[in-house]
Amino acid sequence: MHIDETSVEPEGSGLMPLLAAAELQDHLMTVNNDLERLQRLLDDACEALSTHFFGASGLVDQMRERLPDARDQDALQQLMLHLAGAITALQFQDMSTQLIAHTSQRLRNCSDQLARDTFGEDEDGMAVVETAPLRPNPVTQDEMDAGSIELF
Repeated sequence: MHIDETSVEPEGSGLMPLLAAAELQDHLMTVNNDLERLQRLLDDACEALSTHFFGASGLVDQMRERLPDARDQDALQQLMLHLAGAITALQFQDMSTQLIAHTSQRLRNCSDQLARDTFGEDEDGMAVVETAPLRPNPVTQDEMDAGSIELF
C-alpha cells in the first residue's frame, strides 16, 4: 500500500499528513515496546534483589545464634537495618510497574486514536481504541523513606 504524504482533507484543515501520522504511530509503538522491555528488566532486578535479601537475612539470623558478643550483635543489628532499607528500595519496583503500565496504556490509546482518525476503517471495520486511563497519574509517591510508602 502506498501512503501519500498529503492528507485526504482539504488544505488548511490542520490535519496531519498520512506519512507523518504513520511515523508518529510507529514512534509511539516503539516507546511502548521500550517501556515493556524496561518493565521486564525491573522485574528481573527485583527478583534478584529479593533473593539476595532473603539469603543475607537468613545468614544474619544464623550469625546471631553463633556470636554471643554484644558488639557482634550490634553489628548484626546495623546490617539488618541496611537490609530493611534495601526492602524499602524494592518497593520502588511496585511503583515503577504501576507507572509503566499507566504510561503504556496512554501510549496505546494515542496510537490507536491516531490510526483510527488518520486511516479510518480497514477490512475489519473501524479500529478499536483502548480506553485511556481515567486518572492522570496512578503513583503519587516521588521519593521513598522507610515507613513513608504510599502506593494507592
